[in-house]
Amino acid sequence: MDFQDYKSFWNDKASTPTGAMVAVDGSHDERTLRLTGAFSAAQARAALDFAPGDRVFELGCGVGRIGRELAGEVAHWHGLDIAENMLEVARGRLAGVGGCAFSPLRRSRLDALGDASMDKGYCVAVFIHMDKEDFVLYLRDVARVLRPGGLFYFDHWNLAHPVGWRRFSLEVDQAARLPPGQRKDVARNQFCVPQEVEAYVRGAGLELLAVVTDTPWVQVVARKPDGDAAASAREAERLRAAAPRISYGAQWTAYFDAIVADEARAQPPHSLLALLAREPADDPVALMFRAWIHGAWRSRPDWGPVPAGLDAGA
Repeated sequence: MDFQDYKSFWNDKASTPTGAMVAVDGSHDERTLRLTGAFSAAQARAALDFAPGDRVFELGCGVGRIGRELAGEVAHWHGLDIAENMLEVARGRLAGVGGCAFSPLRRSRLDALGDASMDKGYCVAVFIHMDKEDFVLYLRDVARVLRPGGLFYFDHWNLAHPVGWRRFSLEVDQAARLPPGQRKDVARNQFCVPQEVEAYVRGAGLELLAVVTDTPWVQVVARKPDGDAAASAREAERLRAAAPRISYGAQWTAYFDAIVADEARAQPPHSLLALLAREPADDPVALMFRAWIHGAWRSRPDWGPVPAGLDAGA
Protein backbone atom coordinates (compact mmCIF):
# COMPACT_ATOMS: atom_id res chain seq x y z
CA MET A 1 0.00 0.00 0.00
CA ASP A 2 1.35 3.42 -0.97
CA PHE A 3 0.91 5.97 1.85
CA GLN A 4 1.01 9.69 1.13
CA ASP A 5 1.62 11.00 4.66
CA TYR A 6 2.88 10.00 8.10
CA LYS A 7 -0.61 9.92 9.62
CA SER A 8 -2.05 7.33 7.24
CA PHE A 9 1.09 5.20 7.47
CA TRP A 10 1.18 5.01 11.28
CA ASN A 11 -2.59 4.70 11.67
CA ASP A 12 -2.44 1.70 9.37
CA LYS A 13 0.42 0.16 11.38
CA ALA A 14 -1.58 0.77 14.57
CA SER A 15 -4.88 -0.61 13.28
CA THR A 16 -4.77 -3.18 16.13
CA PRO A 17 -3.24 -2.82 19.63
CA THR A 18 -0.65 -5.51 18.88
CA GLY A 19 0.18 -3.90 15.56
CA ALA A 20 0.66 -0.59 17.35
CA MET A 21 3.13 -2.13 19.83
CA VAL A 22 5.12 -3.82 17.08
CA ALA A 23 5.21 -0.59 15.05
CA VAL A 24 6.59 1.38 18.00
CA ASP A 25 9.71 -0.69 18.63
CA GLY A 26 9.12 -4.28 17.60
CA SER A 27 7.63 -5.32 20.95
CA HIS A 28 5.13 -8.14 20.47
CA ASP A 29 3.67 -8.17 23.98
CA GLU A 30 3.10 -5.96 27.01
CA ARG A 31 5.99 -7.41 29.02
CA THR A 32 8.53 -6.58 26.29
CA LEU A 33 7.03 -3.13 25.86
CA ARG A 34 7.50 -2.43 29.56
CA LEU A 35 11.11 -3.63 29.49
CA THR A 36 12.01 -1.42 26.53
CA GLY A 37 9.95 1.44 27.97
CA ALA A 38 11.83 1.26 31.26
CA PHE A 39 15.17 1.33 29.39
CA SER A 40 14.22 4.44 27.39
CA ALA A 41 12.64 6.11 30.42
CA ALA A 42 15.89 5.72 32.35
CA GLN A 43 17.73 7.50 29.53
CA ALA A 44 15.20 10.34 29.55
CA ARG A 45 15.47 10.69 33.34
CA ALA A 46 19.23 10.98 33.11
CA ALA A 47 18.97 13.52 30.30
CA LEU A 48 16.23 15.72 31.73
CA ASP A 49 16.51 15.38 35.53
CA PHE A 50 12.75 15.49 36.07
CA ALA A 51 11.31 17.31 39.08
CA PRO A 52 7.86 16.56 40.59
CA GLY A 53 6.49 19.93 39.47
CA ASP A 54 7.58 19.63 35.84
CA ARG A 55 5.25 19.93 32.87
CA VAL A 56 6.59 17.43 30.31
CA PHE A 57 5.64 16.52 26.74
CA GLU A 58 6.54 13.56 24.54
CA LEU A 59 6.69 14.17 20.80
CA GLY A 60 5.66 10.91 19.13
CA CYS A 61 4.41 9.12 22.24
CA GLY A 62 3.13 6.09 20.33
CA VAL A 63 1.37 3.65 22.66
CA GLY A 64 2.78 5.31 25.78
CA ARG A 65 5.77 2.97 25.89
CA ILE A 66 7.90 5.56 27.70
CA GLY A 67 5.13 7.79 29.01
CA ARG A 68 3.68 4.99 31.12
CA GLU A 69 7.01 4.83 32.99
CA LEU A 70 7.36 8.58 33.52
CA ALA A 71 3.94 10.21 33.73
CA GLY A 72 3.40 9.56 37.43
CA GLU A 73 6.70 11.23 38.33
CA VAL A 74 5.84 14.73 37.10
CA ALA A 75 3.01 17.23 37.56
CA HIS A 76 1.76 16.97 33.98
CA TRP A 77 2.62 14.70 31.06
CA HIS A 78 1.32 15.42 27.57
CA GLY A 79 1.62 12.76 24.87
CA LEU A 80 1.41 13.82 21.24
CA ASP A 81 1.38 11.54 18.20
CA ILE A 82 0.54 11.75 14.51
CA ALA A 83 -1.63 8.60 14.66
CA GLU A 84 -4.94 8.66 16.49
CA ASN A 85 -4.83 4.86 16.66
CA MET A 86 -1.60 5.06 18.64
CA LEU A 87 -3.13 7.59 21.02
CA GLU A 88 -6.11 5.31 21.63
CA VAL A 89 -3.80 2.53 22.81
CA ALA A 90 -1.76 4.99 24.88
CA ARG A 91 -4.87 6.25 26.68
CA GLY A 92 -5.73 2.71 27.66
CA ARG A 93 -2.21 1.93 28.89
CA LEU A 94 -2.06 5.11 30.99
CA ALA A 95 -5.61 4.85 32.33
CA GLY A 96 -5.62 5.71 36.01
CA VAL A 97 -2.44 7.80 35.86
CA GLY A 98 -3.26 11.36 36.86
CA GLY A 99 -2.08 14.53 35.16
CA CYS A 100 -2.04 13.12 31.61
CA ALA A 101 -3.23 14.59 28.33
CA PHE A 102 -3.13 13.34 24.75
CA SER A 103 -3.28 15.26 21.48
CA PRO A 104 -2.90 14.43 17.78
CA LEU A 105 -0.12 16.09 15.82
CA ARG A 106 -0.80 17.99 12.60
CA ARG A 107 1.42 19.70 10.04
CA SER A 108 4.70 19.23 11.95
CA ARG A 109 3.60 21.50 14.79
CA LEU A 110 2.79 21.15 18.48
CA ASP A 111 -0.45 23.10 18.23
CA ALA A 112 -1.90 21.63 21.42
CA LEU A 113 0.85 23.24 23.50
CA GLY A 114 0.99 26.94 24.30
CA ASP A 115 3.98 29.24 24.03
CA ALA A 116 6.53 28.68 26.83
CA SER A 117 4.10 26.24 28.48
CA MET A 118 6.36 23.23 29.07
CA ASP A 119 9.39 22.67 31.28
CA LYS A 120 10.81 19.66 29.47
CA GLY A 121 10.18 17.38 26.52
CA TYR A 122 11.60 14.36 24.76
CA CYS A 123 11.33 12.44 21.50
CA VAL A 124 12.73 8.91 21.15
CA ALA A 125 13.15 7.04 17.83
CA VAL A 126 10.69 9.34 16.04
CA PHE A 127 12.71 11.92 14.09
CA ILE A 128 14.40 9.01 12.31
CA HIS A 129 11.16 8.44 10.38
CA MET A 130 10.78 12.02 9.13
CA ASP A 131 12.01 14.07 6.23
CA LYS A 132 14.67 16.50 7.42
CA GLU A 133 12.37 19.47 6.79
CA ASP A 134 9.78 18.08 9.22
CA PHE A 135 12.53 17.33 11.75
CA VAL A 136 13.51 21.01 11.73
CA LEU A 137 9.92 22.24 11.78
CA TYR A 138 9.26 20.23 14.93
CA LEU A 139 12.47 21.50 16.54
CA ARG A 140 11.35 25.07 15.84
CA ASP A 141 8.06 24.39 17.60
CA VAL A 142 9.87 22.70 20.49
CA ALA A 143 11.70 26.00 20.94
CA ARG A 144 8.34 27.78 20.99
CA VAL A 145 6.66 25.60 23.62
CA LEU A 146 9.58 25.29 26.05
CA ARG A 147 9.83 27.86 28.79
CA PRO A 148 13.12 29.81 28.83
CA GLY A 149 15.69 27.45 30.31
CA GLY A 150 13.57 24.38 29.46
CA LEU A 151 15.19 21.17 28.23
CA PHE A 152 14.55 18.81 25.32
CA TYR A 153 16.05 15.34 24.77
CA PHE A 154 15.94 13.38 21.50
CA ASP A 155 17.83 10.82 19.46
CA HIS A 156 18.51 10.08 15.80
CA TRP A 157 20.34 7.42 13.80
CA ASN A 158 24.09 8.12 13.87
CA LEU A 159 25.53 7.63 10.39
CA ALA A 160 29.06 8.38 11.64
CA HIS A 161 29.12 5.36 13.99
CA PRO A 162 30.27 2.06 12.39
CA VAL A 163 27.12 0.23 13.51
CA GLY A 164 24.98 3.15 12.42
CA TRP A 165 26.59 2.93 9.00
CA ARG A 166 25.93 -0.81 8.82
CA ARG A 167 22.27 -0.16 9.68
CA PHE A 168 22.11 2.47 6.93
CA SER A 169 23.67 -0.03 4.52
CA LEU A 170 20.60 -2.24 4.91
CA GLU A 171 18.55 0.64 3.48
CA VAL A 172 21.05 1.09 0.64
CA ASP A 173 20.90 -2.61 -0.22
CA GLN A 174 17.11 -2.51 -0.19
CA ALA A 175 17.14 0.49 -2.53
CA ALA A 176 19.38 -1.43 -4.91
CA ARG A 177 16.76 -4.18 -5.17
CA LEU A 178 13.73 -1.92 -5.70
CA PRO A 179 12.56 0.14 -8.69
CA PRO A 180 13.13 3.87 -8.07
CA GLY A 181 9.44 4.60 -7.56
CA GLN A 182 9.23 2.11 -4.68
CA ARG A 183 12.31 3.21 -2.73
CA LYS A 184 11.04 6.13 -0.72
CA ASP A 185 8.55 4.97 1.87
CA VAL A 186 6.95 8.01 3.52
CA ALA A 187 8.17 6.92 6.98
CA ARG A 188 11.42 5.24 5.96
CA ASN A 189 14.45 5.29 8.23
CA GLN A 190 16.65 8.33 7.72
CA PHE A 191 20.17 8.96 8.96
CA CYS A 192 22.31 11.91 10.06
CA VAL A 193 25.87 12.59 11.13
CA PRO A 194 26.17 14.41 14.49
CA GLN A 195 27.22 17.69 12.88
CA GLU A 196 24.03 17.74 10.84
CA VAL A 197 21.88 17.18 13.93
CA GLU A 198 23.75 19.93 15.76
CA ALA A 199 23.15 22.35 12.87
CA TYR A 200 19.41 21.64 12.96
CA VAL A 201 19.25 22.25 16.71
CA ARG A 202 21.06 25.56 16.52
CA GLY A 203 19.07 26.60 13.45
CA ALA A 204 15.85 26.00 15.36
CA GLY A 205 16.93 28.45 18.07
CA LEU A 206 17.95 25.94 20.74
CA GLU A 207 21.20 25.71 22.65
CA LEU A 208 23.20 22.47 22.59
CA LEU A 209 24.09 21.19 26.04
CA ALA A 210 25.10 17.58 25.34
CA VAL A 211 25.67 15.40 22.28
CA VAL A 212 26.30 11.70 22.94
CA THR A 213 27.71 9.89 19.89
CA ASP A 214 29.32 6.66 21.16
CA THR A 215 26.58 4.35 19.78
CA PRO A 216 24.47 4.02 16.59
CA TRP A 217 22.40 6.90 17.98
CA VAL A 218 23.10 10.62 18.16
CA GLN A 219 21.55 11.65 21.48
CA VAL A 220 21.04 15.33 22.17
CA VAL A 221 19.98 17.46 25.12
CA ALA A 222 19.09 21.01 24.07
CA ARG A 223 18.03 24.05 26.07
CA LYS A 224 15.74 26.99 25.38
CA PRO A 225 18.05 30.01 25.76
CA ASP A 226 17.25 32.34 28.64
CA GLY A 227 20.42 34.44 28.89
CA ASP A 228 21.57 32.68 32.07
CA ALA A 229 25.05 31.46 31.16
CA ALA A 230 25.71 30.12 34.65
CA ALA A 231 22.57 27.95 34.65
CA SER A 232 23.44 26.66 31.20
CA ALA A 233 26.94 25.76 32.36
CA ARG A 234 25.57 23.90 35.39
CA GLU A 235 23.26 21.84 33.19
CA ALA A 236 26.10 21.05 30.79
CA GLU A 237 28.27 19.87 33.70
CA ARG A 238 25.46 17.69 35.05
CA LEU A 239 25.02 16.14 31.61
CA ARG A 240 28.72 15.36 31.29
CA ALA A 241 28.41 13.24 34.42
CA ALA A 242 25.12 11.71 33.23
CA ALA A 243 26.35 10.80 29.72
CA PRO A 244 27.01 7.10 30.52
CA ARG A 245 23.41 6.74 31.72
CA ILE A 246 22.03 8.57 28.68
CA SER A 247 24.03 6.50 26.18
CA TYR A 248 22.61 3.29 24.73
CA GLY A 249 25.90 1.74 25.82
CA ALA A 250 28.35 -0.83 24.49
CA GLN A 251 26.22 -3.85 25.41
CA TRP A 252 23.11 -2.55 23.61
CA THR A 253 25.27 -1.65 20.62
CA ALA A 254 26.84 -5.11 20.42
CA TYR A 255 23.42 -6.77 20.50
CA PHE A 256 22.04 -4.44 17.87
CA ASP A 257 25.08 -4.96 15.64
CA ALA A 258 24.48 -8.71 15.82
CA ILE A 259 20.86 -8.21 14.68
CA VAL A 260 21.99 -6.02 11.78
CA ALA A 261 24.63 -8.55 10.73
CA ASP A 262 22.16 -11.41 10.65
CA GLU A 263 19.58 -9.32 8.83
CA ALA A 264 22.19 -8.45 6.20
CA ARG A 265 22.78 -12.20 5.73
CA ALA A 266 19.01 -12.83 5.56
CA GLN A 267 19.18 -15.31 8.41
CA PRO A 268 17.55 -15.64 11.84
CA PRO A 269 19.29 -13.74 14.68
CA HIS A 270 21.67 -16.54 15.65
CA SER A 271 24.50 -14.07 16.32
CA LEU A 272 22.39 -12.31 18.91
CA LEU A 273 21.45 -15.63 20.51
CA ALA A 274 25.13 -16.47 20.90
CA LEU A 275 25.79 -13.18 22.68
CA LEU A 276 22.74 -13.51 24.93
CA ALA A 277 23.77 -17.03 25.95
CA ARG A 278 26.84 -15.57 27.67
CA GLU A 279 24.85 -13.24 29.92
CA PRO A 280 23.20 -14.09 33.26
CA ALA A 281 19.44 -14.48 33.23
CA ASP A 282 18.91 -11.33 35.30
CA ASP A 283 21.09 -8.98 33.26
CA PRO A 284 18.61 -6.16 32.45
CA VAL A 285 19.78 -5.37 28.91
CA ALA A 286 20.03 -9.05 27.97
CA LEU A 287 16.61 -9.66 29.52
CA MET A 288 15.12 -6.93 27.34
CA PHE A 289 16.68 -8.32 24.17
CA ARG A 290 15.66 -11.89 25.03
CA ALA A 291 12.05 -10.78 25.40
CA TRP A 292 12.23 -8.76 22.21
CA ILE A 293 13.72 -11.56 20.10
CA HIS A 294 11.28 -14.10 21.58
CA GLY A 295 8.35 -12.08 20.23
CA ALA A 296 10.05 -11.52 16.89
CA TRP A 297 10.81 -15.24 16.55
CA ARG A 298 7.22 -16.22 17.28
CA SER A 299 6.07 -13.88 14.50
CA ARG A 300 8.44 -15.50 11.99
CA PRO A 301 7.49 -19.14 11.40
CA ASP A 302 10.09 -19.30 8.63
CA TRP A 303 12.77 -19.06 11.34
CA GLY A 304 11.69 -22.39 12.78
CA PRO A 305 10.90 -23.28 16.41
CA VAL A 306 11.66 -20.69 19.09
CA PRO A 307 15.01 -21.66 20.65
CA ALA A 308 15.09 -22.98 24.20
CA GLY A 309 15.95 -20.30 26.73
CA LEU A 310 14.03 -17.54 24.98
CA ASP A 311 10.86 -17.97 27.03
CA ALA A 312 9.33 -14.48 27.20
CA GLY A 313 8.21 -15.15 30.75
CA ALA A 314 11.63 -16.19 32.01
